[in-house]
Amino acid sequence: MKLSSWMKGAMLVTVSALLIFIMMVLGCLAFTWHISKGGTEWNAPIQTISDALTPDSTGYSFTGEAFLEEGCWAMLLNEEGKVVWSYHKPEDVPEEYSLPQVATFARWYLNDYPVRCWVRDDGLLVVGSPKGSVWKQDFSMDLQDILQLPFWILGFFLLALGCVLGVAWLVLRRWFRQEQRLRDAARSNWINGVSHDIRTPLSVVMGYAAQLEEAPDLAPEHKRRACAIRAQSQVIRDLVNDLNLTMRLDCEMQPLRRKPLSPAAFLRQIGADFLNGGMGEGFDLEMQLPETPLPMLLADLFLLRRAVNNLLANCVRHNDPGCTICLGARAEGKWLVFWVEGGTVEKAPQPVDHSLEPDGGAAHGTGLRLVAQIAAAHGGKAVFSSGTPYRCELWLPV
Repeated sequence: MKLSSWMKGAMLVTVSALLIFIMMVLGCLAFTWHISKGGTEWNAPIQTISDALTPDSTGYSFTGEAFLEEGCWAMLLNEEGKVVWSYHKPEDVPEEYSLPQVATFARWYLNDYPVRCWVRDDGLLVVGSPKGSVWKQDFSMDLQDILQLPFWILGFFLLALGCVLGVAWLVLRRWFRQEQRLRDAARSNWINGVSHDIRTPLSVVMGYAAQLEEAPDLAPEHKRRACAIRAQSQVIRDLVNDLNLTMRLDCEMQPLRRKPLSPAAFLRQIGADFLNGGMGEGFDLEMQLPETPLPMLLADLFLLRRAVNNLLANCVRHNDPGCTICLGARAEGKWLVFWVEGGTVEKAPQPVDHSLEPDGGAAHGTGLRLVAQIAAAHGGKAVFSSGTPYRCELWLPV
């Protein structure tokens, strides 16, 4: 998955979380505004009720019935704590109060009636609501805590954002993996299909070229051309096989069949096949093995043979006959190193290039890329170096 895709996904989730946070804050503010009735619940109603209560010749005149909701009541206490006026006052509310009693219900409840108080010039106005209609609770906070509140909010927001990003990362990672597997499967199927279509006509070409090579009535020049056709067809077949294998290794679709392997016996067999198979015709092959026995290796014989053969073929392909090719192995701590060197290469090949060009064709150096992939599949690495002679080392864990 590309870094730009991760960045775009992270930015999208971050913006989404920020919008959710803003909407939650605005929702809380709107809810607070709603339950406070536009901000007037805390001061305007009780003051309005107090303004509607005016003294007259008979006592008091009250014109604020419309400001009291159903079940609400009101009373006025003088400086001695006696009720001098009341409106729908319940029977269980006393007529006289001491100073401690007034201090007790001034902010809370009076006989389980939630009350509000307003100080007037002629006494204390008390407005009560029905029992169980209003919840009142003391709330206080130190100034230092208030100053720390923004940091707490920011911390919880970052925590929530981290959780959202974590969940989104897991979901997106699973989606991308599924899409990647589908793309890998489609690409592998396409390459397998093309390879299958190539093999059939290629086999026909190689068969006819081999017949022309053996024809007794064919001119030597024509036989040489038929031999070149067969050799190049063999190169194409090997390239197709390498392309199939490198795609399977890329998509992790090639299972490793690990078996105990003797490095010395393995290299001797590789050298014998190289000389007897005709690939090393005109080249000298040297084998360099240490006197001490090499440790056993747990590896896939088919893949490892393929990697070493590709290195030998690369030496043959880029050098003229008469060149000496060296093949050897050595132990380096917990590593076993196979190496192949021979000839001169001005610049070390780069096996990390893409295995396919944009037009779908095979890229340069597919064989060396396959060598690096096989080494990585075994938990090791391939080291390529230019110079005289050119050298490649396969580092594999023992």
